[in-house]
Amino acid sequence: MALTVLGVLGLVLRADGRPAGKGRLYISDERGGNVVVVDPDAGALIARIPVGKRPRGLVLSADGTKLYVALSGSPIGGPNVDESKLPPPDRRFDGIGVVDLRSHRLISTYPSGPDPETFGMSHDGKTLYVSNEDTGKLSSVDLVSGTVRATVAVGTEPEGVAVSQDDHLVYVACETADQVYVVDARTMKVLATIATLQRPRTILLSKDGHTGYVSDEFGSAITVFNAGNQQVLKTIRVGAANSPVHPMGLAASADGRLLYVTTGRAGALLEIDLATGKLLRSIPDVGMRPWGIVLSDDGHKAYTANGPSGDIAVIDLTSGRVARRIAVGGSPWGIVSSMSSTGLKPNARADDKGASR
Repeated sequence: MALTVLGVLGLVLRADGRPAGKGRLYISDERGGNVVVVDPDAGALIARIPVGKRPRGLVLSADGTKLYVALSGSPIGGPNVDESKLPPPDRRFDGIGVVDLRSHRLISTYPSGPDPETFGMSHDGKTLYVSNEDTGKLSSVDLVSGTVRATVAVGTEPEGVAVSQDDHLVYVACETADQVYVVDARTMKVLATIATLQRPRTILLSKDGHTGYVSDEFGSAITVFNAGNQQVLKTIRVGAANSPVHPMGLAASADGRLLYVTTGRAGALLEIDLATGKLLRSIPDVGMRPWGIVLSDDGHKAYTANGPSGDIAVIDLTSGRVARRIAVGGSPWGIVSSMSSTGLKPNARADDKGASR
């Protein structure tokens, strides 16, 4: 079964599933306010593009010429931060940045609703469904007109967003509600909710549309659900109660057999057999709090965004070792690829606020 990651943590191909170019990774630097462009084969930094405050979620346009990036005026929270002492949000800086990938310049910023974190893109590339974390809402952004079409209230702290293959349904993982909300894409009304374990982050949907996977950060598990009737099928445990293994980013092999999971503070990359639900291996010491993940076009490598260490890990999936680290500086958050052939679509990585990152 081939799989599609939708909505980051940032894991993306073009909306039509075809590679947007060759040999480029795009990384959001949350603290630095940049998008960083990397040649992974050469291990070289190609460009650093200023985009605005708190860039997080990323997705490539349908034609591969533009990159959309979520920008937020909300202050950065997270572990060991007294959020009562943070400044108030500055909504002037909220929006969807539009980056021209030929000139490596920010060319526009679209409205998005407050505090956009990440998004899922419709398969025709015309609509972004944006999680508005601070307000507990999901916004539909028309990429043709650059306007917000509609907004719907969902659960608290929405994050990962996924769009069904027929574009009829939008799924959004709500961190502190411990639920995935299912929204009608046309009417923007909530149709159902799916219970998860604690703190759901990223959503991955199979290409055939039958099955969904959700990373449950504090539940140390993957929730598997039937996308037809929105019922939970099973829970794949990857750690015991109170385990430091906190599932975050998700990526799938091209044939849909294997699921790769980043684990934040645990610093490992997990490989899971989706047919059996068994953990096949844990690749240790991937980096400092690996989060965003994407696979190479041949499926032999995984790339993870490691925020605290300001680098990208290049992981050889054959040997199960880190082949190289590419220093990009700042605080890498989301990562997308112009070259992946795994059918991955936009997804989310976790936000710093309230995370165990």
